[in-house]
Amino acid sequence: MSKQGSSFKEALQNIFAVSAILIAFVISYLLFVNVMGNPVNFEGGNPQGHALQGNYLGIVYKGGAIVPVLMTCVLTLFIFVIERLITLSRAKGKGRLNSFVKQLQILLEEDRIEEAVEACDKQKGSLANVMKAGLVRYRDLQQDKELEKDQKILSIQKSFEEATALELPMLSRNMVIFSTLASVSVLIGLIGTVLGMIRAFAALAQSGAPDALALSQGISEALVNTAFGITGSTLAILAFNYFSSYIDAYTFKIDEAGFSLTQNFAASLKNA
Repeated sequence: MSKQGSSFKEALQNIFAVSAILIAFVISYLLFVNVMGNPVNFEGGNPQGHALQGNYLGIVYKGGAIVPVLMTCVLTLFIFVIERLITLSRAKGKGRLNSFVKQLQILLEEDRIEEAVEACDKQKGSLANVMKAGLVRYRDLQQDKELEKDQKILSIQKSFEEATALELPMLSRNMVIFSTLASVSVLIGLIGTVLGMIRAFAALAQSGAPDALALSQGISEALVNTAFGITGSTLAILAFNYFSSYIDAYTFKIDEAGFSLTQNFAASLKNA
């Protein structure tokens, strides 16, 4: 891929990330105002009053202005979970990886390099791309009469490393968003909790009888934001750990397949 093409693709990815967050915020705000803030969720049809008993939409609305931000975090998380699932599914390719690797090993043992390259084209995905780069180099080195055996082995190892380095950014792309959401959700939720407690204590500090409505709203705001913040953080941590484990396992398969091809090539050089 050319440098300009790579820069253009990276720019598109950045635009997607920013657009996803903005869209998530707009959707969250509209849901907060029009659905959760709907008068039917409150006693007397007044959003400033108490939520109807058992009406969770009204209860969440009482969380205040921080709630749309927390909803944005959760919705952004779901958007990028879907993005990761689609991207990693494409990276996996069409067929089963174990069967694909075994097929390549059989073809290499029979020195059917062209058929192995065709198998990579059919499989597609990151592993197939890395293996194809190694196989092309494998084929070229078989015909090279100038390089020493050790130099050939190092050359094919380098081809695998370069091809793997090109695939890894796609596999790990947007993972930082999960780790960021895991910490940011808690902090935003904490801000909402503090604001709610300030409102509650302000109601208690009034002279005479405390304002029961303001007190209950302050406590509700604090608890709703706490719940949203913890939920968003927990989901982000689970998503980050799941995709990290998947990427590590997939990267190991790539390394294992590359090592197998390199060993096969080294054995063919000894037998030559």
